[in-house]
Amino acid sequence: MSIERFEVSRDIAAPPAAVFALLCNPQGHVAIDSSGMLQSAEGEPVRAVGDTFVVHMDRESLNDRPIGKYDVTVIITSLVPDATLEWTISGRIQPPIRHLYGYRLEASDYGTLVTSYYDWSEIHEKYRAMGMFPVIPEAALRATLGILARTLEH
Repeated sequence: MSIERFEVSRDIAAPPAAVFALLCNPQGHVAIDSSGMLQSAEGEPVRAVGDTFVVHMDRESLNDRPIGKYDVTVIITSLVPDATLEWTISGRIQPPIRHLYGYRLEASDYGTLVTSYYDWSEIHEKYRAMGMFPVIPEAALRATLGILARTLEH
């Protein structure tokens, strides 16, 4: 059985509401991205399932496929205030890939236990056959949590 999901956790010295606010802000995603792919974003903070925003991407940061610069639309698939945020993306590649990214937040004595995950178990068979998943390594999730901590901890 192959691995089709990464999940990493880190305690961050900030309340769940502060973490959640940053994660709901499109610019927050750019600010904490460790992959270097997220260049900028447009849109309002998300508030509900189905909300969207646009991210301007640069795949050259990964140096794995000659895709260059492109845009994706982030589509919120799960949102529970101060607890859960999950999304998928849609872009020029169709049908949509259907890989999922997300965060779970739990209040802790330290502040917030933040769990970041990347799940490609539901990707379309067309993309599964290409052998390009996971797009980012597990270490990138951990590094993003480090940037999140640096951004929110004072």
